[in-house]
Amino acid sequence: MNQTTDSEKSTIARFGPLALVAVVSLAGLFFLRDYLSFETLRDNREALIAFRDSNYLLTAAVFVLAYVVIVGFSLPGATIATLTGGFLFGTGIGTVFNVAGATLGAIAIFLAARLGLGEMLKARIDASDGVVAKIKRGIDENQWSMLFAIRLVPAVPFFVANLIPAFLDVPLYRFAVSTFLGIIPGAIVYTSVGAGLGAVFARGGTPDLGIIFEPHILLPILGLCALSILPVGIKAVTGRKDLLK
Repeated sequence: MNQTTDSEKSTIARFGPLALVAVVSLAGLFFLRDYLSFETLRDNREALIAFRDSNYLLTAAVFVLAYVVIVGFSLPGATIATLTGGFLFGTGIGTVFNVAGATLGAIAIFLAARLGLGEMLKARIDASDGVVAKIKRGIDENQWSMLFAIRLVPAVPFFVANLIPAFLDVPLYRFAVSTFLGIIPGAIVYTSVGAGLGAVFARGGTPDLGIIFEPHILLPILGLCALSILPVGIKAVTGRKDLLK
């Protein structure tokens, strides 16, 4: 009886956080997507600015907390939150708040995933062989490079980049550092777009969210990505030379 109860408690403790994330994420998808939108920001911009001017520190704290919740529960609206950070606080301070909120939220979902499925999947991967084992070994040998690469490449969804490291037993400090530094380039771009929303609102337009794919912005980011995985290429070349000796 006690063994059964302890087992149930262990299962709840392991899968509870991830299940909560999934439930809140689905609920947010249905109930919040119309509120966490550009139109909502546009319609409430004057009230937000007035509240910020009267309660700057409180606005900053609430904003960062809201960003953590959005990312931690994978709610829709992360891009709008980033734009809002730029709109309310400018490119410089807004980027700091955006990166801080995104990093803390990413750590939260990383820990939830690791607690729930991470250990079980790690055990299965460690026990496997063939292609899966080679991929796992390659990631283990080049964790820093791979972590920075998945953060810098715009095509990798933020949610996916949070889960993969959790399932591959990446240390928390490596995940946190690579997330914080790796999202800075993209955050600067979108925060700067948000900082210019005043002019966009004035002419009744919408922000250009595809700006990150413009060559003058995308190419430097891809350059950073290539730089991050350079050690992997060097190691592969030197390893092949060693085999040929």
